[in-house]
Parts: sequence; structure tokens; C-alpha cells
Amino acid sequence: MNYREKSLEKHAEWKGKIETVCRVPVDSREALSLAYTPGVAEPCMAIHADTEKSFELTRRWNTVPVITDGTAVLGLGDIGPEAGMPVMEGKCALFKAYGGVDAYPLCIKSKDTEEIIKTVKLLSGSFGGINLEDISAPRCFEIETRLKEELDIPVFHDDQHGTAIVMTAALINALKLAEKKKEDIKVVINGAGAAGIAIAKFLLGYGVKRLTMCDLKGIICEGEEWLNPAQKEISLVTNRELIKGKLADAMKGADVFIGVSGPNCVTKDMVKSMAEKPILFTCANPVPEIDPEEAKEAGAFIVGTGSSQHPNQINNVLVFPGLFRGALDVRAVTINREMMVAAAYGIANCVKENELSRGYILPYAYDKTAHERVAEAVAEAAVKSGVSKIK
Repeated sequence: MNYREKSLEKHAEWKGKIETVCRVPVDSREALSLAYTPGVAEPCMAIHADTEKSFELTRRWNTVPVITDGTAVLGLGDIGPEAGMPVMEGKCALFKAYGGVDAYPLCIKSKDTEEIIKTVKLLSGSFGGINLEDISAPRCFEIETRLKEELDIPVFHDDQHGTAIVMTAALINALKLAEKKKEDIKVVINGAGAAGIAIAKFLLGYGVKRLTMCDLKGIICEGEEWLNPAQKEISLVTNRELIKGKLADAMKGADVFIGVSGPNCVTKDMVKSMAEKPILFTCANPVPEIDPEEAKEAGAFIVGTGSSQHPNQINNVLVFPGLFRGALDVRAVTINREMMVAAAYGIANCVKENELSRGYILPYAYDKTAHERVAEAVAEAAVKSGVSKIK
């Protein structure tokens, strides 16, 4: 099937992937009087007296916006907020299908960091959490950081942390099969944007000791003049051997390659130069950093991609529905590292030891049991770490 042509045809047929559904009857005078005026005045005044009641008397408790400015849309780049709408609608559909979360696309017509922050803050009283999506680096870092500091509901940039969580889950199980320890491996990440830097930080916290990052200009190394502020920060804790050069230089002797970059930038020779039983997560979309079959021919032990057309799809959809479900259920005020780590292990543990194989290191994205386990793990971590309002 030509998925692109078929998808365009189906979108024209669907005319949108989500809709509003009425949860209460409005088919009689009595029903109207309860759902609307005059009865509705009572819950309004209850919330006026205590805004926390908005989580009990409205749908706010289960509502999340998927917010973008359309500057980094799903491998398509800066295509604008309107053009990003089909992706945001799709995300909302997944929130509902796998997490039971009511999500709505909010596409902001501004690239100004302060305007975006102000807009989200002004709207935040309508929502139980905030999901940021497809906002380009480095602005996405400040937007998320500021909103986390200034709001008392969970704020989550899925391109950063969702990717880091599912990538770590994949690595946990891949290392079991390769019989390697996280403390001993050398990891190379190609792509030093929002996703790559978030993955690096998460893996360092997970226990990886040797990690090198690369971008189009080469290896990220402390002291390089061409680094942007986010890359300068990550350079202080990665590549402690201070290696310089290109991606091919970084990959020599590496146990793990993680690609969140662009198509066909990895060659068979690069794979052959890696350590024994090399693990490659080539997640550029729609074309990976190296074709999975070519990687295997060159000696790759495990290959994962971002595509459902190949085994071991490494997809954020395993993360955000369950993560928000768990956070909303206990009315968490933030999404902290403990909750994200719990999500990573929740995903990894969905694959039983006797099922684990080189072609099956993660549960399938449509496995509802996996989403339920993530939700349970996240909720428990929120309570234990003291960031929930419901115990």
C-alpha cells in the first residue's frame, strides 16, 4: 500500500480524526436545567470559591492540549501550525485510544518564545496537563523549562522525553540479549537537537558512562566554537575522551548507535567498525540512518527503527498515553524523572523474558496492556516521589 496517497485520501474522507462527544443528556427541560442554566451556577460558584474544584466538577481532570507552533513537524520541519494539524489530531486520537485521555490540538501561530509561553499559561486553567509537540530546538528547551516552573500541572515535551523514555526501554531489553552492562557500553547518538540531547541526559541518568554525540558538523566536543547553548551544556558531560572528528570516528568501537538525525548517514563500514554485537536504533523518519537489512548484513546484532514496517519499532506512542493517564489519575503537579524512569521500565517489562528476542524488544504500540502498565507505574512513582495531590 502507498501509505501517503491512501492517507491523503482517508483524511479527505474523515474530515478530522477527533470530535466532541456529549457526555450528558440535553434532551429535556430538566436535563437542560441541570447541565446548563440555572443549575450550572452552583458548580460555577463552587469553583469560584476553590479553583481546585475544577478538577472534580468539570472535565479538566482528564483534558490535555497537544500544543505546537509547527516548526519541527514529524520529519517535515517548519511547515507551520495549520500544516501540523493532521499530526496533532493523530496524537489526540492516540491519547484517547490508548490512555482514555481527552486531548485537543492547539496550533499556535507564533514562533516567539514569550508569546507561546504566555499563551499556554493563559489557557492552562482549562487543562489537567500540557503536552508540547513538534517545537524546534533550542526554543523548545526554554518553553518547557519555564512552563514547568510556572504551572502547577504536568508539562511534557514528548519529542524530548517521550523519545528518551522509549529509547531507554529498548536499550534495557537489547542489553539483556547482548549480555552487556550499561556501565560498560559506549553509546553514540547522532542528532544533537531536542530529542538527541534529551536521550543523552536520560541515558546518563540511567547509568551509561561513555556517551558521545554527533551533529551535522561532527562530534560534539567541549570547547568547539560552533556549538549552540544546549550543545555546549551537554558537551560538559559527554565525550569525556574529547574525541574530535565525524560520525564515522565516533562509531569506532561503539556498542550502541542511536539515530535521531537524517536518512542514510550510516554506512555498512561504520557498522562493521563497531564493537561485538552492535545495537542500532535508527529512528530517522521516514527513511532511517541505514536500511535495517543493510545494517544486519554488516553485522548488527539488534536493529530498531521508528517505522512500523520493521521489527522493533521505537515509537513514542508507547509512552505518552500511559504517562499522562498515570499523572492525571493521581493529579500530579509535574512529571519528574522518577515518573519517566518508571515509564521506561514499565515498557521494557511488558516483554516477558521468554518472549524477548532480537526481533522483539518492545511491546507493540497498539498493545493496550502496555499502556495500562505504564499508567500504573507512573502513578505509583508520582505518589512515592510526593508530586501527587491524590494518594
